[in-house]
Amino acid sequence: MQRIKNFFRWFVATRFRRWGIYLLLGVVVLVLASHFWIANSAKGFTYTSANDVPARDVALVLGASPKAKGGHDNLFFKYRMEAAAALWKAGKVKCILVSGDNHSKNYDEATAMRTHLNELGVPDSVINLDFAGFRTLDSVVRCKDVFGQTSIVLVSQEFHNERALFIARHYGFDAVALNAQEVSLKYSIKTLVREYFARFKCVLDLYVLKTEPKFLGKKEMLKMR
Repeated sequence: MQRIKNFFRWFVATRFRRWGIYLLLGVVVLVLASHFWIANSAKGFTYTSANDVPARDVALVLGASPKAKGGHDNLFFKYRMEAAAALWKAGKVKCILVSGDNHSKNYDEATAMRTHLNELGVPDSVINLDFAGFRTLDSVVRCKDVFGQTSIVLVSQEFHNERALFIARHYGFDAVALNAQEVSLKYSIKTLVREYFARFKCVLDLYVLKTEPKFLGKKEMLKMR
């Protein structure tokens, strides 16, 4: 009887381990498939120089905190603002929409983005603020549903732009992207690793979960030159 019990325990444990391995492999395959699907879909729609970007109506600048952990300047933020300013100065867009998280009085990405753009020579008269860009999907969908714009140049780092383009084109945007300067691997390795899972979640949001933005609200008109 004891032998039978031992065999049963071994069988169950082996079966669970086997299915656990299968499940893990399945997740890895789906994550990698999502990564390459999104990367390939962006080919031909991203640019590294503002002068090469096809003209569109709006530059949609994706948010980031101006400060990194530890209190030093966030290079992702800095380089995105520099790219957006270069796009404006090259005459490629009619206005800029900065979209960021403003979940509390003490955390306001959009206002920080506007301030930095002002310092780079972009006038207030063409900068528009979206305070409900809690995530990339929210920023893109709100650009269409709240601000009524689908002709856009996305501005972020390349890895982020690829995912944003995937979302934008899913929603019928006429979108291209300007890749901001990359951040050295020393500072970006964690972000790049997280991006693999963000892309998997992106595919789930669009094709399985049908995720909506956290907040839409009333429609708004953009200031343009």
